[in-house]
Amino acid sequence: MPSKSFALARNKTSVGILVLVLVAGGISAQASGLLNLTSGGYLVCVNPKTTVVTHPPTSNCPKGFEKLILGAQGDAGTVGLNGAAGLSGSNGKNGTDGKNGSDGKTLWTGSTDPVSTLGTPGDVFINSTTRVLFGPKDLTTGWPAGVPMLGLQGVKGETGFQGAVGATGSGGANGSNGALGTNGTNGSNGAAGSNGSNGSTGSNGHDATLTCAQGGTCIVGNTGPGGGIVFYVQTATVAAPWRYLEAAPNTWSGGVSDPIIPWCSNTSAFVGALTSGSSGTSNTLTAIGTGFSNTKMMLGSCTFGAANMAASYNGGGKSDWFLPSKDELNALNIEVATVGGFSTWMYWSSSEASADSAWYQNYPGGSQSGGSKTYSINVRPIREF
Repeated sequence: MPSKSFALARNKTSVGILVLVLVAGGISAQASGLLNLTSGGYLVCVNPKTTVVTHPPTSNCPKGFEKLILGAQGDAGTVGLNGAAGLSGSNGKNGTDGKNGSDGKTLWTGSTDPVSTLGTPGDVFINSTTRVLFGPKDLTTGWPAGVPMLGLQGVKGETGFQGAVGATGSGGANGSNGALGTNGTNGSNGAAGSNGSNGSTGSNGHDATLTCAQGGTCIVGNTGPGGGIVFYVQTATVAAPWRYLEAAPNTWSGGVSDPIIPWCSNTSAFVGALTSGSSGTSNTLTAIGTGFSNTKMMLGSCTFGAANMAASYNGGGKSDWFLPSKDELNALNIEVATVGGFSTWMYWSSSEASADSAWYQNYPGGSQSGGSKTYSINVRPIREF
């Protein structure tokens, strides 16, 4: 249904009156500031009964009047299309490089494998229990897989020569003469009595009051004349006139454990060849009873090393201490609990395995292997008496 304002506009007389009023009053309306709608239009109030037209100073018409809005703002148009995307901005400048981390240079040791949080890149770790080397540590992958530091067990050495036959014991003393028969009655003489049998040979006597250290009889575990512990007993022979081997105590070097040192200052040739000045194989031997001569040969070729350190010991006022041979070292290992004080590590012998390696043994109870003469390994002197 049309509004009253629209119906009024269709009445020609009313429209004419309205136009005259607007023309006559338009200027004054603008001057009066009656552009009073938010939409920007003019509000005109018309009385349909009297055809009176008013232009109120407010946005509301008096009672009985109808609203007529002129010059109102039209409805909003549709939203325009989005504009094209703007050009991409230029890339920002690269940031400055961070500082390099410090180089790893620490050698770590422990009884278990290294954890990932230990150390910095470039560090090295040794597991003292398994003898495995780890490193160098990597920046991204951490500790690499470990590498065993011990070589494979060497081949079994040749059987030693049989010892010389012992000297024949002296004969027993002659038995005493039998008692004379009694005189017979006057008559023929009685037959002579038979000779008595020879008595058995008596055992060699010794002074039971002397201790092992004083020169008496020794057994394994006794303290010897040099202040060490007896670990080997044999019957003296012409080839080996001594009877006992004793090992120095673990405090022999002034500390609480055995020192470590390379085998010899010369690490690429047999000591026998160096001593004689001629080429050839080693003259060092491996059997029990050869450690003393091996050590003397090493002292003629090495300015420092395991033999020099062992021979410098003078425990008990004795100056005949030496580095044990391969077999002497094994005999000592058998009595490791009796002697005591050994490191859980490797010990040098005075027997060479090749021009650049020598025999060593893992303690306690371990096998023997040939290792580079450059290795720093424990030393324990022994002596014979």
